[in-house]
Amino acid sequence: MTRYEPGTYFSAGLVETDAEVASALASEWKRQRDGIELIASENHVSRATLDALASPIVNKTVEGYPGDRYYGGAEHADVIEQLAIGRACHLFGAAHANVQPHSGSQANLAVLLAFLKPGDTILSMDLSAGGHLSHGSKANLSGKWMNIVHYGVDAATGRIDMDQVADLAAAHRPKLIIAGGSAYPRTIDFEQFAAIATSIDATFLVDMAHFAGLVAAGVHPDPVPHADVVTTTTYKSLRGVRGGIVLTKHASLARTLDRAVFPGVQGSVMLNLVAAKAVCLAEAARPEFRVYAAQVLDNSRALASSLVEAGAVVVTGGTDTPIVLVDIRGRAFTGKDLQDQLDEVGLTVNKNGVPGDERGPRETSGIRLGSSAGTARGLGRDDFAQIGRWIADIIGVMSTDGDVDAVARRVETGVAELTAAYPMDGAVD
Repeated sequence: MTRYEPGTYFSAGLVETDAEVASALASEWKRQRDGIELIASENHVSRATLDALASPIVNKTVEGYPGDRYYGGAEHADVIEQLAIGRACHLFGAAHANVQPHSGSQANLAVLLAFLKPGDTILSMDLSAGGHLSHGSKANLSGKWMNIVHYGVDAATGRIDMDQVADLAAAHRPKLIIAGGSAYPRTIDFEQFAAIATSIDATFLVDMAHFAGLVAAGVHPDPVPHADVVTTTTYKSLRGVRGGIVLTKHASLARTLDRAVFPGVQGSVMLNLVAAKAVCLAEAARPEFRVYAAQVLDNSRALASSLVEAGAVVVTGGTDTPIVLVDIRGRAFTGKDLQDQLDEVGLTVNKNGVPGDERGPRETSGIRLGSSAGTARGLGRDDFAQIGRWIADIIGVMSTDGDVDAVARRVETGVAELTAAYPMDGAVD
Protein backbone atom coordinates (compact mmCIF):
# COMPACT_ATOMS: atom_id res chain seq x y z
CA MET A 1 0.00 0.00 0.00
CA THR A 2 1.35 3.41 -0.94
CA ARG A 3 1.99 5.65 2.05
CA TYR A 4 0.16 8.98 2.02
CA GLU A 5 2.45 12.03 1.89
CA PRO A 6 0.88 15.49 2.45
CA GLY A 7 3.12 17.04 -0.21
CA THR A 8 1.80 20.49 -1.12
CA TYR A 9 -1.60 19.89 0.51
CA PHE A 10 -0.91 22.30 3.38
CA SER A 11 1.17 24.82 1.48
CA ALA A 12 -0.29 25.30 -2.00
CA GLY A 13 -2.42 28.39 -2.50
CA LEU A 14 -5.89 28.55 -3.97
CA VAL A 15 -4.81 29.65 -7.44
CA GLU A 16 -2.50 26.67 -7.69
CA THR A 17 -4.94 24.20 -6.13
CA ASP A 18 -8.24 25.24 -7.71
CA ALA A 19 -8.01 27.80 -10.48
CA GLU A 20 -11.75 27.72 -11.21
CA VAL A 21 -12.78 28.70 -7.68
CA ALA A 22 -9.97 31.24 -7.53
CA SER A 23 -11.17 32.84 -10.75
CA ALA A 24 -14.76 33.11 -9.52
CA LEU A 25 -13.61 34.66 -6.25
CA ALA A 26 -11.41 37.14 -8.05
CA SER A 27 -14.31 38.14 -10.27
CA GLU A 28 -16.55 38.60 -7.24
CA TRP A 29 -13.96 40.84 -5.60
CA LYS A 30 -13.79 42.93 -8.79
CA ARG A 31 -17.58 43.22 -8.79
CA GLN A 32 -17.61 44.50 -5.21
CA ARG A 33 -14.67 46.83 -5.80
CA ASP A 34 -15.96 48.36 -9.04
CA GLY A 35 -19.63 48.70 -8.13
CA ILE A 36 -21.63 50.33 -5.34
CA GLU A 37 -23.28 47.86 -3.00
CA LEU A 38 -26.78 49.01 -2.08
CA ILE A 39 -28.28 45.74 -0.86
CA ALA A 40 -29.42 46.46 2.70
CA SER A 41 -28.38 43.04 4.00
CA GLU A 42 -24.77 43.36 2.81
CA ASN A 43 -21.68 45.19 3.98
CA HIS A 44 -17.90 45.17 3.61
CA VAL A 45 -16.03 43.48 6.45
CA SER A 46 -12.66 44.54 7.85
CA ARG A 47 -9.34 42.91 7.12
CA ALA A 48 -9.29 41.69 10.73
CA THR A 49 -12.59 39.89 10.15
CA LEU A 50 -11.22 38.21 7.03
CA ASP A 51 -8.14 37.12 9.00
CA ALA A 52 -10.34 35.55 11.69
CA LEU A 53 -12.45 33.75 9.10
CA ALA A 54 -9.40 32.21 7.45
CA SER A 55 -7.68 31.21 10.72
CA PRO A 56 -6.87 27.58 11.67
CA ILE A 57 -9.63 27.62 14.30
CA VAL A 58 -11.80 26.50 11.36
CA ASN A 59 -10.25 23.04 11.87
CA LYS A 60 -11.63 22.70 15.41
CA THR A 61 -14.92 21.01 16.27
CA VAL A 62 -16.74 21.68 19.53
CA GLU A 63 -20.25 21.16 20.83
CA GLY A 64 -21.72 22.73 23.93
CA TYR A 65 -20.62 25.89 25.66
CA PRO A 66 -17.38 27.24 27.21
CA GLY A 67 -16.35 25.07 30.15
CA ASP A 68 -18.82 22.35 29.20
CA ARG A 69 -17.80 20.98 25.80
CA TYR A 70 -18.38 17.53 24.35
CA TYR A 71 -14.91 17.51 22.76
CA GLY A 72 -11.43 17.92 24.18
CA GLY A 73 -8.87 20.50 23.13
CA ALA A 74 -11.38 23.33 23.47
CA GLU A 75 -9.48 25.66 25.78
CA HIS A 76 -8.73 28.26 23.08
CA ALA A 77 -12.19 27.95 21.60
CA ASP A 78 -13.55 28.72 25.07
CA VAL A 79 -11.49 31.89 25.27
CA ILE A 80 -12.74 33.05 21.86
CA GLU A 81 -16.40 32.35 22.58
CA GLN A 82 -16.25 33.98 26.01
CA LEU A 83 -14.75 37.08 24.40
CA ALA A 84 -17.61 37.21 21.90
CA ILE A 85 -20.23 36.69 24.63
CA GLY A 86 -18.76 39.35 26.88
CA ARG A 87 -18.43 41.84 24.06
CA ALA A 88 -22.02 41.27 22.92
CA CYS A 89 -23.36 41.79 26.43
CA HIS A 90 -21.27 44.93 26.90
CA LEU A 91 -22.15 46.40 23.52
CA PHE A 92 -25.91 45.93 23.88
CA GLY A 93 -26.34 46.03 27.64
CA ALA A 94 -27.63 42.46 27.81
CA ALA A 95 -27.47 40.07 30.75
CA HIS A 96 -26.78 37.10 28.47
CA ALA A 97 -25.78 36.48 24.88
CA ASN A 98 -25.58 33.37 22.75
CA VAL A 99 -23.15 33.89 19.85
CA GLN A 100 -23.42 30.46 18.25
CA PRO A 101 -26.30 30.86 15.73
CA HIS A 102 -25.11 30.47 12.15
CA SER A 103 -27.69 33.02 10.95
CA GLY A 104 -30.42 35.35 12.10
CA SER A 105 -33.03 32.85 10.94
CA GLN A 106 -31.55 30.15 13.16
CA ALA A 107 -31.44 32.60 16.06
CA ASN A 108 -35.15 33.24 15.54
CA LEU A 109 -35.91 29.53 15.25
CA ALA A 110 -34.12 28.94 18.56
CA VAL A 111 -36.34 31.53 20.25
CA LEU A 112 -39.43 29.78 18.91
CA LEU A 113 -38.13 26.46 20.24
CA ALA A 114 -37.35 28.02 23.62
CA PHE A 115 -40.82 29.43 24.26
CA LEU A 116 -43.36 27.73 22.00
CA LYS A 117 -44.85 24.39 21.10
CA PRO A 118 -46.06 23.46 17.60
CA GLY A 119 -49.43 25.07 17.00
CA ASP A 120 -48.89 28.00 19.36
CA THR A 121 -49.83 31.43 18.06
CA ILE A 122 -47.34 34.09 16.95
CA LEU A 123 -48.22 37.69 16.14
CA SER A 124 -45.74 39.20 13.69
CA MET A 125 -45.43 41.62 10.79
CA ASP A 126 -46.63 40.28 7.46
CA LEU A 127 -43.85 39.61 4.97
CA SER A 128 -45.61 41.84 2.44
CA ALA A 129 -45.54 44.71 4.92
CA GLY A 130 -41.81 44.37 5.60
CA GLY A 131 -41.57 41.34 7.89
CA HIS A 132 -39.14 38.43 7.59
CA LEU A 133 -39.51 34.84 6.39
CA SER A 134 -38.50 33.45 9.79
CA HIS A 135 -41.28 35.40 11.52
CA GLY A 136 -44.01 33.10 10.26
CA SER A 137 -44.02 32.99 6.48
CA LYS A 138 -45.93 29.97 5.21
CA ALA A 139 -42.85 29.05 3.18
CA ASN A 140 -40.73 28.89 6.35
CA LEU A 141 -40.60 26.34 9.15
CA SER A 142 -41.91 29.01 11.52
CA GLY A 143 -45.08 29.34 9.46
CA LYS A 144 -45.50 25.60 8.95
CA TRP A 145 -45.27 24.67 12.64
CA MET A 146 -46.93 27.65 14.32
CA ASN A 147 -50.29 29.40 14.04
CA ILE A 148 -49.43 32.78 12.58
CA VAL A 149 -51.40 36.00 12.89
CA HIS A 150 -49.96 38.96 10.99
CA TYR A 151 -50.23 42.67 11.54
CA GLY A 152 -49.50 45.05 8.69
CA VAL A 153 -48.96 48.73 8.03
CA ASP A 154 -51.30 51.63 7.44
CA ALA A 155 -52.12 51.85 3.73
CA ALA A 156 -51.73 55.64 3.70
CA THR A 157 -48.56 56.05 5.79
CA GLY A 158 -46.79 52.72 5.40
CA ARG A 159 -46.21 52.67 9.17
CA ILE A 160 -47.18 50.03 11.74
CA ASP A 161 -50.72 50.46 12.99
CA MET A 162 -50.29 49.94 16.74
CA ASP A 163 -54.05 49.93 17.31
CA GLN A 164 -54.26 46.95 14.95
CA VAL A 165 -51.43 45.22 16.84
CA ALA A 166 -53.23 45.73 20.15
CA ASP A 167 -56.56 44.50 18.74
CA LEU A 168 -55.04 41.39 17.18
CA ALA A 169 -53.14 40.61 20.38
CA ALA A 170 -56.31 40.87 22.46
CA ALA A 171 -58.32 38.76 20.00
CA HIS A 172 -55.79 35.97 19.40
CA ARG A 173 -53.68 36.06 22.60
CA PRO A 174 -50.43 34.93 20.94
CA LYS A 175 -47.70 33.29 23.00
CA LEU A 176 -45.07 35.31 21.13
CA ILE A 177 -45.13 38.80 19.59
CA ILE A 178 -42.39 39.74 17.12
CA ALA A 179 -41.31 43.24 16.12
CA GLY A 180 -38.74 43.99 13.43
CA GLY A 181 -38.40 42.85 9.86
CA SER A 182 -36.39 42.95 6.66
CA ALA A 183 -37.98 45.86 4.80
CA TYR A 184 -39.51 48.22 7.36
CA PRO A 185 -37.64 51.55 7.25
CA ARG A 186 -39.00 53.30 10.34
CA THR A 187 -38.37 53.14 14.09
CA ILE A 188 -40.58 50.80 16.07
CA ASP A 189 -42.32 51.68 19.34
CA PHE A 190 -40.69 48.95 21.43
CA GLU A 191 -42.21 50.25 24.65
CA GLN A 192 -45.75 50.03 23.31
CA PHE A 193 -45.14 46.57 21.85
CA ALA A 194 -43.81 45.46 25.24
CA ALA A 195 -46.88 46.81 27.01
CA ILE A 196 -49.15 44.90 24.64
CA ALA A 197 -47.15 41.69 25.18
CA THR A 198 -47.26 42.13 28.94
CA SER A 199 -51.03 42.67 28.89
CA ILE A 200 -51.59 39.17 27.48
CA ASP A 201 -48.59 37.48 29.12
CA ALA A 202 -46.81 36.96 25.78
CA THR A 203 -43.08 36.78 25.19
CA PHE A 204 -41.80 39.79 23.25
CA LEU A 205 -39.08 39.25 20.62
CA VAL A 206 -37.37 42.01 18.65
CA ASP A 207 -35.40 41.11 15.54
CA MET A 208 -33.03 44.08 15.12
CA ALA A 209 -30.88 42.57 12.37
CA HIS A 210 -31.08 45.58 10.07
CA PHE A 211 -30.51 48.32 12.62
CA ALA A 212 -28.31 46.61 15.22
CA GLY A 213 -25.29 48.73 14.27
CA LEU A 214 -27.30 51.88 14.85
CA VAL A 215 -28.44 50.57 18.24
CA ALA A 216 -24.84 49.76 19.19
CA ALA A 217 -23.84 53.30 18.30
CA GLY A 218 -26.72 54.94 20.15
CA VAL A 219 -28.32 56.51 17.08
CA HIS A 220 -31.44 54.32 17.11
CA PRO A 221 -33.85 53.36 19.92
CA ASP A 222 -32.65 50.34 21.91
CA PRO A 223 -34.98 47.32 22.09
CA VAL A 224 -33.00 45.41 24.74
CA PRO A 225 -34.57 47.13 27.79
CA HIS A 226 -38.08 46.45 26.48
CA ALA A 227 -37.94 43.00 24.86
CA ASP A 228 -37.69 39.63 26.56
CA VAL A 229 -35.37 38.46 23.78
CA VAL A 230 -33.55 40.28 20.99
CA THR A 231 -32.03 38.60 17.95
CA THR A 232 -29.69 40.10 15.41
CA THR A 233 -27.30 39.26 12.67
CA THR A 234 -23.72 40.46 12.85
CA TYR A 235 -23.44 41.66 9.27
CA LYS A 236 -25.69 44.36 7.77
CA SER A 237 -25.19 47.55 9.78
CA LEU A 238 -22.91 45.84 12.35
CA ARG A 239 -20.39 45.44 9.51
CA GLY A 240 -19.20 41.99 10.55
CA VAL A 241 -19.28 38.34 9.56
CA ARG A 242 -22.47 36.55 8.57
CA GLY A 243 -24.04 34.97 11.61
CA GLY A 244 -26.58 35.49 14.39
CA ILE A 245 -26.74 36.39 18.07
CA VAL A 246 -29.45 35.95 20.71
CA LEU A 247 -29.59 38.55 23.51
CA THR A 248 -31.70 38.89 26.63
CA LYS A 249 -31.95 41.26 29.57
CA HIS A 250 -33.13 38.33 31.73
CA ALA A 251 -30.25 36.26 33.13
CA SER A 252 -32.86 33.67 34.14
CA LEU A 253 -33.47 32.87 30.45
CA ALA A 254 -29.83 32.02 29.71
CA ARG A 255 -30.12 28.24 30.05
CA THR A 256 -33.44 28.08 28.20
CA LEU A 257 -32.05 30.01 25.24
CA ASP A 258 -28.72 28.20 25.20
CA ARG A 259 -30.40 24.80 25.13
CA ALA A 260 -32.64 25.97 22.31
CA VAL A 261 -29.60 26.90 20.20
CA PHE A 262 -27.62 23.76 21.15
CA PRO A 263 -28.73 21.03 21.01
CA GLY A 264 -32.06 22.47 19.88
CA VAL A 265 -31.44 23.79 16.37
CA GLN A 266 -27.67 23.46 15.85
CA GLY A 267 -24.84 21.05 16.38
CA SER A 268 -21.17 21.97 16.39
CA VAL A 269 -20.05 25.57 16.45
CA MET A 270 -18.48 27.36 13.47
CA LEU A 271 -15.60 28.68 15.53
CA ASN A 272 -14.09 30.83 12.80
CA LEU A 273 -17.43 32.65 12.64
CA VAL A 274 -17.47 33.06 16.42
CA ALA A 275 -13.94 34.48 16.27
CA ALA A 276 -14.99 36.88 13.55
CA LYS A 277 -18.06 37.87 15.59
CA ALA A 278 -15.77 38.70 18.50
CA VAL A 279 -13.74 40.94 16.17
CA CYS A 280 -16.89 42.62 14.84
CA LEU A 281 -18.26 43.28 18.33
CA ALA A 282 -14.98 44.81 19.46
CA GLU A 283 -14.90 47.03 16.37
CA ALA A 284 -18.49 48.16 17.04
CA ALA A 285 -17.52 49.32 20.54
CA ARG A 286 -14.94 51.79 19.23
CA PRO A 287 -15.64 55.53 18.99
CA GLU A 288 -15.06 55.51 15.22
CA PHE A 289 -17.89 53.01 14.80
CA ARG A 290 -20.30 55.48 16.36
CA VAL A 291 -19.23 57.98 13.71
CA TYR A 292 -19.75 55.32 11.04
CA ALA A 293 -23.24 54.38 12.23
CA ALA A 294 -24.34 58.01 12.41
CA GLN A 295 -23.10 58.43 8.84
CA VAL A 296 -25.03 55.31 7.76
CA LEU A 297 -28.24 56.94 9.01
CA ASP A 298 -27.41 60.33 7.52
CA ASN A 299 -26.57 58.72 4.18
CA SER A 300 -29.76 56.66 4.16
CA ARG A 301 -31.85 59.76 4.75
CA ALA A 302 -29.97 61.65 2.04
CA LEU A 303 -30.65 58.79 -0.37
CA ALA A 304 -34.35 58.77 0.48
CA SER A 305 -34.65 62.55 0.23
CA SER A 306 -32.96 62.73 -3.15
CA LEU A 307 -35.22 60.01 -4.54
CA VAL A 308 -38.34 61.82 -3.33
CA GLU A 309 -37.09 65.16 -4.68
CA ALA A 310 -36.50 63.52 -8.06
CA GLY A 311 -40.05 62.20 -8.20
CA ALA A 312 -39.60 58.60 -7.04
CA VAL A 313 -41.99 57.08 -4.50
CA VAL A 314 -40.34 56.07 -1.23
CA VAL A 315 -42.37 53.94 1.20
CA THR A 316 -43.24 56.05 4.31
CA GLY A 317 -41.61 59.02 2.55
CA GLY A 318 -38.25 58.48 4.21
CA THR A 319 -36.33 56.32 6.69
CA ASP A 320 -35.02 56.02 10.25
CA THR A 321 -32.78 53.04 9.45
CA PRO A 322 -30.26 52.01 6.78
CA ILE A 323 -33.21 50.81 4.64
CA VAL A 324 -34.89 52.77 1.83
CA LEU A 325 -37.81 51.07 0.06
CA VAL A 326 -38.75 52.37 -3.40
CA ASP A 327 -42.28 51.78 -4.72
CA ILE A 328 -42.73 51.45 -8.51
CA ARG A 329 -46.34 50.27 -8.55
CA GLY A 330 -48.19 51.46 -11.63
CA ARG A 331 -45.07 51.25 -13.82
CA ALA A 332 -44.89 48.88 -16.78
CA PHE A 333 -41.68 47.32 -15.50
CA THR A 334 -41.10 45.24 -12.36
CA GLY A 335 -38.71 45.46 -9.44
CA LYS A 336 -36.76 42.63 -11.07
CA ASP A 337 -36.45 44.67 -14.29
CA LEU A 338 -35.20 47.69 -12.35
CA GLN A 339 -32.79 45.56 -10.32
CA ASP A 340 -31.30 44.13 -13.51
CA GLN A 341 -30.94 47.54 -15.15
CA LEU A 342 -29.25 49.05 -12.10
CA ASP A 343 -26.94 46.04 -11.88
CA GLU A 344 -25.73 46.76 -15.41
CA VAL A 345 -24.56 50.24 -14.40
CA GLY A 346 -22.83 49.10 -11.21
CA LEU A 347 -25.56 49.82 -8.65
CA THR A 348 -26.38 46.55 -6.88
CA VAL A 349 -29.87 46.45 -5.32
CA ASN A 350 -32.49 43.81 -4.66
CA LYS A 351 -36.06 43.60 -5.89
CA ASN A 352 -38.49 43.75 -2.99
CA GLY A 353 -42.20 43.69 -2.39
CA VAL A 354 -43.93 46.82 -1.12
CA PRO A 355 -47.04 47.08 1.07
CA GLY A 356 -50.07 46.16 -1.03
CA ASP A 357 -47.92 44.66 -3.77
CA GLU A 358 -49.93 42.64 -6.30
CA ARG A 359 -46.82 41.24 -8.00
CA GLY A 360 -45.21 38.07 -6.75
CA PRO A 361 -41.82 37.81 -4.99
CA ARG A 362 -39.98 36.92 -8.20
CA GLU A 363 -41.08 40.18 -9.83
CA THR A 364 -42.20 42.66 -7.12
CA SER A 365 -43.19 46.29 -7.40
CA GLY A 366 -40.25 47.73 -5.56
CA ILE A 367 -36.57 47.69 -4.77
CA ARG A 368 -34.84 47.79 -1.41
CA LEU A 369 -31.78 49.96 -0.89
CA GLY A 370 -29.30 50.19 1.97
CA SER A 371 -26.55 52.60 2.99
CA SER A 372 -24.36 50.41 5.21
CA ALA A 373 -21.92 49.02 2.62
CA GLY A 374 -21.42 52.27 0.73
CA THR A 375 -20.77 54.10 3.98
CA ALA A 376 -18.21 51.47 4.97
CA ARG A 377 -16.13 52.28 1.90
CA GLY A 378 -16.34 56.01 2.64
CA LEU A 379 -19.26 57.46 0.67
CA GLY A 380 -20.90 60.48 2.24
CA ARG A 381 -24.20 62.33 2.18
CA ASP A 382 -23.61 64.07 -1.15
CA ASP A 383 -22.57 60.79 -2.76
CA PHE A 384 -25.75 59.06 -1.65
CA ALA A 385 -27.84 61.98 -2.82
CA GLN A 386 -26.24 61.57 -6.24
CA ILE A 387 -26.94 57.82 -6.17
CA GLY A 388 -30.59 58.63 -5.49
CA ARG A 389 -30.72 60.94 -8.50
CA TRP A 390 -29.14 58.26 -10.69
CA ILE A 391 -31.70 55.68 -9.60
CA ALA A 392 -34.52 58.18 -10.19
CA ASP A 393 -33.09 58.89 -13.66
CA ILE A 394 -33.13 55.17 -14.48
CA ILE A 395 -36.70 54.82 -13.19
CA GLY A 396 -37.74 57.86 -15.20
CA VAL A 397 -36.28 56.75 -18.51
CA MET A 398 -37.60 53.18 -18.05
CA SER A 399 -41.06 54.69 -17.57
CA THR A 400 -40.99 56.48 -20.93
CA ASP A 401 -39.84 55.85 -24.47
CA GLY A 402 -36.58 57.63 -23.70
CA ASP A 403 -33.07 56.46 -24.51
CA VAL A 404 -32.37 54.01 -21.70
CA ASP A 405 -28.93 53.17 -23.08
CA ALA A 406 -27.83 56.81 -23.07
CA VAL A 407 -28.91 57.33 -19.46
CA ALA A 408 -27.37 54.01 -18.44
CA ARG A 409 -24.01 54.95 -20.00
CA ARG A 410 -24.03 58.29 -18.16
CA VAL A 411 -24.84 56.65 -14.83
CA GLU A 412 -22.27 53.90 -15.39
CA THR A 413 -19.59 56.54 -15.96
CA GLY A 414 -20.61 58.32 -12.78
CA VAL A 415 -20.50 55.09 -10.78
CA ALA A 416 -17.01 54.33 -12.11
CA GLU A 417 -15.82 57.77 -11.07
CA LEU A 418 -17.35 57.37 -7.61
CA THR A 419 -15.83 53.94 -6.97
CA ALA A 420 -12.44 55.23 -8.14
CA ALA A 421 -12.73 58.02 -5.58
CA TYR A 422 -13.35 55.47 -2.79
CA PRO A 423 -11.05 52.50 -3.52
CA MET A 424 -11.29 49.26 -1.53
CA ASP A 425 -8.09 47.46 -2.51
CA GLY A 426 -6.58 47.58 0.97
CA ALA A 427 -9.21 45.23 2.35
CA VAL A 428 -7.95 42.20 0.43
CA ASP A 429 -4.82 42.88 -1.65
